[in-house]
Amino acid sequence: MFEAFEEAQLDVGEASVFVRFGGEGPPVVLLHGHPRTSATWHWVAPRLVEAGHTVVCPDLRGYGRSRGPQFTADHAGYSKRAVAGDVVAVMRHLGHRRFALAGHDRGGSVALRLALDHPDAVSRVAFLDCLPLTEHLSRMTTEFATQWWHWFFFAQPGIPERVITADPDSWYRGDPDAMGRENYDEWRQAIRNPDVVRAMLEDYRAGLTVDRQHEEADRDAGTRIACPTLILWSLQDDLEDLYGDPVAIWRRWATDVRGRGIDSGHHVAEQAPEVLASALTDFLQPHSTGFEERSPAERQHKG
Repeated sequence: MFEAFEEAQLDVGEASVFVRFGGEGPPVVLLHGHPRTSATWHWVAPRLVEAGHTVVCPDLRGYGRSRGPQFTADHAGYSKRAVAGDVVAVMRHLGHRRFALAGHDRGGSVALRLALDHPDAVSRVAFLDCLPLTEHLSRMTTEFATQWWHWFFFAQPGIPERVITADPDSWYRGDPDAMGRENYDEWRQAIRNPDVVRAMLEDYRAGLTVDRQHEEADRDAGTRIACPTLILWSLQDDLEDLYGDPVAIWRRWATDVRGRGIDSGHHVAEQAPEVLASALTDFLQPHSTGFEERSPAERQHKG
């Protein structure tokens, strides 16, 4: 897994970030989602290296082998603003002041914050199977609350830690055949660490509090992503069912947006790595115009 990649544990101030990096050429950062680690990219990252990129895959603050500060009542130490700052610090340590960025799930929330807070650092950004947190919350429906109930369970003080750590394997239900054995083993080791579980919960607690406040402030101020933006979503997941065309929603946040669905479940880097790597490679080309845009109604089928 990650053959020819280097690994490092970098001190970036209040956090210590584990990172994998390899390749040569224009840099791109891949940010994983919950409850994965940087290992989720093990089938995608080598393909991007083959396409001529330097690829950097960090564990988000508190996830995997990365560690953050002590937990606080305001959850600010695990805010997307703090984690975005980690990524900028890691890239500067590796010698990159400007880079492309792709974020999946919770990593997409970090990518959004990074693109808004550090526009000079981000050349292009791709959001994979995610929306801004405030867009989810402002579109609250019974279907969302039923399918995404874990957001609100994770926000409860003390209770989810006890539930999850009692039997993390049953809670998260990983599949070594689908994930790849080494990725699965690394992920399983992480979820069995109570400190990692608590940090992942802090990610969600920050999402409903400080992160929401940051997004609302940007939305009210009209702050937008200026660089080219790609939206990819999983056709076998529920994002489109809940909200319609994700591209239309992201146009509220970015100036230059294009996107399409991918025939995959939620963990697209593991379930459709070739398609995802090809989509990202096309987008990362200097003169890329992106994909032909099609609304959900124009597609023949899903899945």
